[in-house]
Amino acid sequence: MALKVKVFDEEHEEDLEHKMNRFFEKVDEHDIVEVKFQVGVSCDQEDDQIFCFSAMIIYRA
Repeated sequence: MALKVKVFDEEHEEDLEHKMNRFFEKVDEHDIVEVKFQVGVSCDQEDDQIFCFSAMIIYRA
């Protein structure tokens, strides 16, 4: 089995949860090697906060 990665990037944490949970339904839990999570925050020119919720899943396929 080879290692692969799946990357998710969403503006809302609930969207990230939904997409990751759908992916987990398709992969055997024993094939999951690691999950990494990160949040990025910045402001646009009007000082509105912009969030970026991202995750990377390393798995065997």
